[in-house]
Amino acid sequence: MDRKEFRALISSEEARRIISKIHLPVEVTELAIQDVQGHILAQDVSSNQDVPGFDRASMDGFAVRAQDTYSAREDRPVFLTLNGKVDAGFLSEVAVDKDSAVEISTGAMMPKGADSVVMVEYTRPNPDCIAIVRPVSINENVIHAGSDIMIGERVLEAGTRLTPREIGVLAAIGVDRINVRHLRVGIISTGTELISPGTVLSPGKVYDINSYSLGSAARECGADVKYYGIVRDHRPDMEKILEKAVHECHLVLTSGSTSAGVGDVMYRIIEEKGTVLLHGINIKPGKPVILGMINGTPVFGLPGYPTSALTIFNEFTAPMIRHSLGIPDSKTKVTASMAIQFRSVGRRQLLPVGLVRGQAYPVDKGSGAITTLAYADGFIEIDPNVEMLTSGQEVEVTLMGDVRSPDILFIGSHCLGFEALTRLLPYKVRTINAGSTGALTAVRDGVADMGGVHLLDEGGVYNISFVKSFGIRNAVLVKGYLRDQGLIVRHDSDIYGFEDIPGHRMINRNRGSGTRVLIDNRLHELAEELGVGFDEICSDLDGYDTEARTHSAVAAAVKLNRVDVGIGIRSVAESNGLKFIHLADEEYDFIMQRSFVESKIGRDLLNILCSDDLKSCLPPGITSYKRTGEFVDCD
Repeated sequence: MDRKEFRALISSEEARRIISKIHLPVEVTELAIQDVQGHILAQDVSSNQDVPGFDRASMDGFAVRAQDTYSAREDRPVFLTLNGKVDAGFLSEVAVDKDSAVEISTGAMMPKGADSVVMVEYTRPNPDCIAIVRPVSINENVIHAGSDIMIGERVLEAGTRLTPREIGVLAAIGVDRINVRHLRVGIISTGTELISPGTVLSPGKVYDINSYSLGSAARECGADVKYYGIVRDHRPDMEKILEKAVHECHLVLTSGSTSAGVGDVMYRIIEEKGTVLLHGINIKPGKPVILGMINGTPVFGLPGYPTSALTIFNEFTAPMIRHSLGIPDSKTKVTASMAIQFRSVGRRQLLPVGLVRGQAYPVDKGSGAITTLAYADGFIEIDPNVEMLTSGQEVEVTLMGDVRSPDILFIGSHCLGFEALTRLLPYKVRTINAGSTGALTAVRDGVADMGGVHLLDEGGVYNISFVKSFGIRNAVLVKGYLRDQGLIVRHDSDIYGFEDIPGHRMINRNRGSGTRVLIDNRLHELAEELGVGFDEICSDLDGYDTEARTHSAVAAAVKLNRVDVGIGIRSVAESNGLKFIHLADEEYDFIMQRSFVESKIGRDLLNILCSDDLKSCLPPGITSYKRTGEFVDCD
């Protein structure tokens, strides 16, 4: 056989240009969650339930009313009557009333009337009662319904690689099967000198490395792999196995027989059976590489030397696979700077962090929240001798699989409307739900690009005064949309308006939330109408001091008959099958860094915010209006 020289070597840039025109025919297939490890999610996933679905204890101890423990001291304990016990996994059939307690296990449903849990370490057993030696505050040691995942919340985005973290999230919301992107890569190793690992190595033979290294690399990119084994340097055998692989796979990778030697025939087969797109790249290592098409299937002929084969794969093939599956390239470790100050726990700690343009910010939501890891890009290992990581300090982040630094960091009040907006954006958005005050703090401190706020001041104006009081500079308040805010009750309720709340069990929202401000403003108005003081009407309300941290926690409390009424947004009420009574059109706005607003990403976001596309896909109870997109001067 005659030796055939390489075609003219092309540059790496030209090779990438040629490869970029190849579109692999990715399919969608449904798999059980136990089989989706490493696959790429083909759809957005939203939760059809709250996680947790009920208020539960985060510690073993005793469920109590916090106000009954305020006077407890080590030398002067408070004695509470013991009303029974609630174990994890059982419906609470006991209740907590004044000066009583219920024994409770970690993870068990909070009994009616209780708003906190005293850890067992701070109690002493007595006949028919329990001695409390340390007070607790409202919500202490309680995990609220929806505090991890809210019903209707998008928990995973299409294009996400499914690792144990994401699979845990799917299980947490009850998903057992999911659609994933499917791309099958065939692996062929050529060479008469090759034998399989595990067999005796005879003279002149070498173990097949490329099948396993390339197959693992393709799996790491999110592809399925089909191994065709070793093919000796015999053209009829090569043609037969290549024909089979081309028929069964979306992409075929061969290694060996790509050079211009007498025994190297792969490039001849590709040329005769299909079309050669390139043969030889001006790169070291890895010059002898060939790319062609046979019956519409790309065939990537990689060098036989393992180092060269893997180098070329990582440089050219892997990006093609990842691009086709809709995922970015990844690295193992990166250096970043701390976005905020973080105090260590005094022992070796793996701190989950998110990465945004070289900055690392903690995303730890607690050991009970599966989304702690789902929202993390990696972790920082903190030595036990380190007391604090300072803002701006350089740290090394170990990445968790394939991650890509987001284009936009949003910190603020969670809203389904913003999720609808992000679906229309051609950018990756990192969202941290930290409430309205969290948004103002994060933008003020330069941590976030933008945040969502809905705080009503005593004058009935949304957000503007809070931007001023937080001392925010170099930022812009952009009007967002209206959210339908109102009473959440059961359908058989005799509550028809805010004035009907007295005499019923209610659940309040946490201090600092926009809804809490709305509630207190309405109570001020009601107190004035009734001719009583604000403190008086609040003290008479059953449940005013019981706080929920999310709209979903409010809806869950009503749905489970723990309370009669709460205040929240329409979409959460309707998704829980509850009755909604309109109170106000809440103004949900965005606080944005001025530099972000002036960037291309910021301008694109504002255009979508004002678009008909967004208007048509906003959830029920959330509407654009004439001020949407308007800039408000807060100076």
